Amino acid sequence: MNIDSLFSVSPYSLGRQHKSKLLDGYLYSLTRHHYERSKHYRRMIDALDFDINNEVPYTNLPFLPVRLFKLHELLSIKKEDVFKTMTSSGTSGQQVSKIFLDKENSLRQTKALAKIVSEFTGAERSPMIIIDSESVLKDRSMFSARGAGILGFSIFGTERIYALDKNMELNIKLLEVFIEKNKGSRIFIFGFTFMVYKHLIRELKSRCINLDLSNAVLIHGGGWKKMESQSVSPSDFKQELNNLTGLDAVHDYYGMVEQTGSIYMECEMGYLHASIFSDIIIRRPGDFSIAKVGEKGIIQTVSILPKSYPGHSLLTEDEGVIMGEDDCQCGRLGKYFRVTGRIRNAEIRGCSDTYEN
Repeated sequence: MNIDSLFSVSPYSLGRQHKSKLLDGYLYSLTRHHYERSKHYRRMIDALDFDINNEVPYTNLPFLPVRLFKLHELLSIKKEDVFKTMTSSGTSGQQVSKIFLDKENSLRQTKALAKIVSEFTGAERSPMIIIDSESVLKDRSMFSARGAGILGFSIFGTERIYALDKNMELNIKLLEVFIEKNKGSRIFIFGFTFMVYKHLIRELKSRCINLDLSNAVLIHGGGWKKMESQSVSPSDFKQELNNLTGLDAVHDYYGMVEQTGSIYMECEMGYLHASIFSDIIIRRPGDFSIAKVGEKGIIQTVSILPKSYPGHSLLTEDEGVIMGEDDCQCGRLGKYFRVTGRIRNAEIRGCSDTYEN
């Protein structure tokens, strides 16, 4: 199956056998592609004593620690073909990842993101509220993870407003006018988790204001570290939103700038789902063997999208557990899982966390 043909089917329509066969072919092909075009990647693969001519299942292909993108500029295209450079989030003093995209890779990421998210928001674009300030969008040629997230999700909006002014203050009047103007329409809201909590939930509570967002859908992402430090659980987050706005369609997502487009959306049952563009493997920390369903370990993510840089198979610094495959009660096929936290001594990561820092 050609990669472009995947954009014409549901992102959660392939069962284990079909999807595994698809990923085996795509990911081995990408491994060869990067081996032939990236001298840094080739040296690492050779150092691992991996036979590039040996076509193995995708679960047996080499993976890179995601931190390598903070230490090296890894790309499989010529520098003059770089269309966009994306950087990860990072607190002051931390190194950030640099991800180099050509036009083809950037377009595929956008198309995959649109395909995945529309499963939760609907196929039609909607009036959009962004829980952030427009001032975050500065250099369009070098996107931060926060800016890239905003721009990536903005494709789902018809008209868009930023709920925060340049001083990061909530503009209640602007929100009320926008909600009234679009009464009866489905409104799409996007924001990073802690920012939604700090600038929307806490502000509405402190001002004793209620908004009618009962016909809206919120997609939020970013780290939960700051939320946990304030003793706010995902269920608390959703309940407070519902109390203040009537909003009950709330979906978290898991993703990283190193594999933009291949995000893992939270379903109605509270689980994150792998689409046909990506998969998740849980590895035991002792020997990196594959953990069983229900067993906690380090999250490895694979994606068929990264072609301009060798980011198709990455070992993250997150821990998680696969809850099942092809049998989630939401009806979507593929693996579904939970993220349980960061591995010990890993740097803080996530737009919500780093924004607060």
